[in-house]
Amino acid sequence: MAIVTRKPRSSSLRGQQFLDFKELTKKKPEKSLLAPLPKKAGRNAYGRITVRHRGGGAKRKYRIIDFKRSQKDVAGVVSAFEYDPNRNVFIVLIKYKNGAKCYILKPDGLNIGDEIFAGTKAEAKVGNCLSLKNIPVGFFIHNVEIIPGQGGKIARGAGCSVQLLGKEGSLAILKMPSGETRTVCLDCLATIGALSNADRKNITLGKAGRTRHLGWRPSVRGMAMNPVDHPHGGGEGRSKSGSHPVTPWGKSCKGARTRRRKSTAILKRRK
Repeated sequence: MAIVTRKPRSSSLRGQQFLDFKELTKKKPEKSLLAPLPKKAGRNAYGRITVRHRGGGAKRKYRIIDFKRSQKDVAGVVSAFEYDPNRNVFIVLIKYKNGAKCYILKPDGLNIGDEIFAGTKAEAKVGNCLSLKNIPVGFFIHNVEIIPGQGGKIARGAGCSVQLLGKEGSLAILKMPSGETRTVCLDCLATIGALSNADRKNITLGKAGRTRHLGWRPSVRGMAMNPVDHPHGGGEGRSKSGSHPVTPWGKSCKGARTRRRKSTAILKRRK
């Protein structure tokens, strides 16, 4: 996937970068696989803001992704590659031999017309979904389950993949995209291959408006606030008073550990 830089015909275009969508083959989504996606603006079920700086943004409809690969032991054919506004990785429309249709995440190396498979009879090739006990050691995988039958949770972002380092008893040892090493049950399902659109992290948005289209509102620095609003606020000139950076609620926000419970599944931390 190439990165396109536009000619600076205006100040807003100067510095902007876009992805080249030539590999996408279908512009309009499959209607049967759409669902409404109401805006929440960072609010929970009680109407309280739990995620700050969210709101607005372009209208979207949710594409129903089959993270569980529910069509087991049925051959499917890659029909189209599509854009999904709700995630940074492209999606694939699959048409199965029994007439069912579904969306899955697009791995690198998958082509239109390829046949994919999910289940016990699947071989270890790109796009196929099988349990970790049947995947050879060293393979790169994505959409990995944490609990068998729950659906893929790990490595679902653009360019992400997990490496299967080994197998011990009933556990598989995985190297996460963060560098962390952890264990997962061998009965968990995973899909072969690394996800597409790895260049997504290299583009420059170039102007504030593109961030607003994504649903992000402006963020005010704590140092620009009053002491009543933020621990960094107040003082003569710019000053944090020698204190460590903290959140508006006084919790340390750079370098402090935020995981509450110790997980036995993690063998090696990312730091």
